[in-house]
Amino acid sequence: MRVVAGTRKGIPLKSLAGTNTRPTSDKVKESIFNMIGPYFDGGVAVELFGGSGSLSLEALSRGTEEAFIFEKNMKACEIIKVNVEKCRFTDIVHIQRADARNALRILQTSGHSIDLLFIDPPYAEKNFYDLAEDFAQSGMLSERAIIVCEHDKQLELPDAYGSFIKIKSPIYGNSVISIYEK
Repeated sequence: MRVVAGTRKGIPLKSLAGTNTRPTSDKVKESIFNMIGPYFDGGVAVELFGGSGSLSLEALSRGTEEAFIFEKNMKACEIIKVNVEKCRFTDIVHIQRADARNALRILQTSGHSIDLLFIDPPYAEKNFYDLAEDFAQSGMLSERAIIVCEHDKQLELPDAYGSFIKIKSPIYGNSVISIYEK
């Protein structure tokens, strides 16, 4: 696993050994960014269920200004910290050792508007995709925000979360990437 493109292209990333996390493959990550825009002019990314932090680090490498990564597993947070340091993004990444269900409450105190929201929970936890609705209703997502949900192909996500409409849902093996825009 590595940073696929941008200013940190090629930097190898660590992931937590075992089955506690399911890193997004480089091929799928590259496809995600080809769909949502290969490069960005600023903005804030939020990654729920950070795992290795690879989606946020990819977004930062491609021009996003700041990222918030939420992960409740202590060992995964340590891996994220190592990856952030390898990419030299320590001053613009905020690692939150917290359950994703608390992310919205934590972010509401930051005063930030969110441009990219990544939701990639353990596939067995179907109820976590409801967090997309919570964010869509919160007013924290910018007018140009994009919601990216990675999920099992057996799970059908809604066609909309608030005013965010599903625009794409390509399948990659057992995974689907559902992308929502206003």
